[in-house]
Amino acid sequence: MKTVKKFSKLFLPAWILSGLIICAGIAGVCIKGINFGIDFRPGLIEEVRIASPAVEVKYDGTATVSLEVSTTELDVIVSGTGAENETYEFPFGKYSTVQAVVEGMNSIEGVSAVVKNNGSADSYGFYLNSAASAKLSAGVPLYLYVPDTTSAVKIDDIRATVSNVSGVLVKEMGTEENRSYQIRAQIAGNESDANKSENEILQENIVQALQNKYGKENVAVVKTDFVGSSMSSSTTLKAALLAFFTILLIWLYATIRFHWDFALGAIVALFHDCLIMFTFISWFQIEFSTTTLAAVLTIFGYSINATVVILDRVRYNLKAVQTNKFNDILDTALSETLSRSIITTITTLFASISLLVFTKGSIHDFAIVLTIGLISGCYSSIFISSGFISFVRRNWEGGANANRVRPKKTTAISSSTSAVEA
Repeated sequence: MKTVKKFSKLFLPAWILSGLIICAGIAGVCIKGINFGIDFRPGLIEEVRIASPAVEVKYDGTATVSLEVSTTELDVIVSGTGAENETYEFPFGKYSTVQAVVEGMNSIEGVSAVVKNNGSADSYGFYLNSAASAKLSAGVPLYLYVPDTTSAVKIDDIRATVSNVSGVLVKEMGTEENRSYQIRAQIAGNESDANKSENEILQENIVQALQNKYGKENVAVVKTDFVGSSMSSSTTLKAALLAFFTILLIWLYATIRFHWDFALGAIVALFHDCLIMFTFISWFQIEFSTTTLAAVLTIFGYSINATVVILDRVRYNLKAVQTNKFNDILDTALSETLSRSIITTITTLFASISLLVFTKGSIHDFAIVLTIGLISGCYSSIFISSGFISFVRRNWEGGANANRVRPKKTTAISSSTSAVEA
């Protein structure tokens, strides 16, 4: 038989410790606030690629010439003064290489195209710099790009380059052969040009920083999206509702499976874990993004699973353990499940700590919150949830009688039989 450890003696000290940490968290929110990510605040989402231009295109004439690139072809559109409105199509199935497309474009009157790099590259990879005009004008070249597999640019280089822009998050996207970088930035609120919006100023600052580092021709903006204040508010509301309904469903499940005080104890433990995680999020200014929210919801599931295992053992011991004190039943259940709780937490921590050590960016933030939540979840399942149930049984369920275990039905029948015989 396992040694029964007196966990109940530590319920009050544990609650005091948790209370102090949570109070520190409230102070942290008041002093530093929450570092909301771009998902919850208006800002900019931009996808960029760093590559040398594959083709330089110029036009010498009076017409208006523009380029359009789709997944299947390159179109050269000629219109305006001195030209018939016409579209020249260069399907990549027919013009399969960069060199072939260049030769085709040179057949258009006034258009001059020159291969700058990767002439034998597949034309299906063509893309334009969306930050530059797609119209050709006299003396101003327009560049076409293909994925550069020889690029030595790393994500840490991109982060360092745009680090002077406030609230920037960089994420690597695509494969090694088709690498791009997603840059997210929050609106800083320091608009300096009355003729430009904050988003435009923010975009210019990011692009300018990259161009200063890698050269104006070598930076291509693939896609730009702006997150408005209404969209960010909607995301915040949805996140709050998601967390609320998660807790509500867990409470309903625990109420149906156990007694009401067991269910409420499980919910108290979840709120405890949430507040502990936000304490660290606020003081260490961990970015609260959808990835961080995913970590919080993951801990909800982990913590309630650990708590349910303990509560199930408590329910079993209400019938199996012969004692008149409810705290003795709690101590027995906690002692019997202690090894399971510790082993489960440690093995899960192996994965979260690995992410913490070997990753960066949003996954690193996810790993920090997950690690804190795993430790808090194990602790709250043992001390916070059980301590709350013990408190309720003493104060709201009949005082001293709450510590008495309901007798087994077999015991009651046996007593009745003895009385009849007497």
